[in-house]
Amino acid sequence: MANPHGRPGAIRKTKKGPTIGTGGHGRKSLEGKGPTPKAEDRPYHKSHKSKQLAERSAAKRLAGRAAPSRSKAKPGEEYVTGRNAVVEALRAGIPAKALHVAIRIDVDDRVRESLKLATERGIPLMETGKPELDRLADGSVHQGMMLQIPPYEYADGLDLAGEVIAKWKKGHISQAPLFVALDGITDPRNLGAIIRSLSAFSGHGVIVPERRSVGVTASAWKTSAGAAVRVPVARVGNLNSTLKSFKDQGIFVLGLDGDGDISLPEITLGVEPVCLVVGSEGKGLSRLVRENCDQIVSIPIDSAMESLNASMAVGISLYEISRQRAAEAR
Repeated sequence: MANPHGRPGAIRKTKKGPTIGTGGHGRKSLEGKGPTPKAEDRPYHKSHKSKQLAERSAAKRLAGRAAPSRSKAKPGEEYVTGRNAVVEALRAGIPAKALHVAIRIDVDDRVRESLKLATERGIPLMETGKPELDRLADGSVHQGMMLQIPPYEYADGLDLAGEVIAKWKKGHISQAPLFVALDGITDPRNLGAIIRSLSAFSGHGVIVPERRSVGVTASAWKTSAGAAVRVPVARVGNLNSTLKSFKDQGIFVLGLDGDGDISLPEITLGVEPVCLVVGSEGKGLSRLVRENCDQIVSIPIDSAMESLNASMAVGISLYEISRQRAAEAR
């Protein structure tokens, strides 16, 4: 139809027909953003910073309660607890780092003797509150007294053997090198008794593996009756490798076992450099250790007795080796 007005754009448009919509995709843009956040929840408001500081302070306080006490013993340190145990440890000459005594302790003869012995040895006396003693004791009964034992300083097994062999060859020591190695011994009293026997028969050191083996604890110190001061204990990573190195250095390895190839009185290697190896009373020597021994030696005993305690077996064997060496020297 022609434009009656004679000018462009003057045609009146008719009513709109149906149009294509968004299908509801724009509905969210029409929704509100919800209620206004609190001032402390707005990142740029000063109340939000105050809230963050308060939360951090609360977290630190909570962590401080959950963290272990600074008074806990350091790894390797040990505490002898109780009045009887403390005074006996001091009598035995066990090395000590400090003697902790409760504030206003009820003094008896054991306390008096402990204080006297500690003072004579120059051991620091620490007056300690009961809560602190309870934390250090970790559940043990302390009776107001605790002796702090420093970590034992182990020798290096190969270095120890090399030094002893060198001294023997130069004539600085008369006895041939004599060592005892422990295979699976976990009782510290056995270790202490073996150290004591080795000292009695002029031995030169004890070898213990790092894993599944006893270490030099306060109980071992006490059982050794002071011999742990004279006989070094070496800790090695792998006992089998150490025994092989000993053999390379000229040390004969003799394993002690009830099913031995040779009886103790019949051995002929006692006068040579020797390392005795003893296993636990129940399991005996492990398979690999047996394979690394030059001889497996048995101790003749009454048939009614199934086995000997490890420290007892070592003591008997050391006596026989000492007897053979004395006879050789005549």
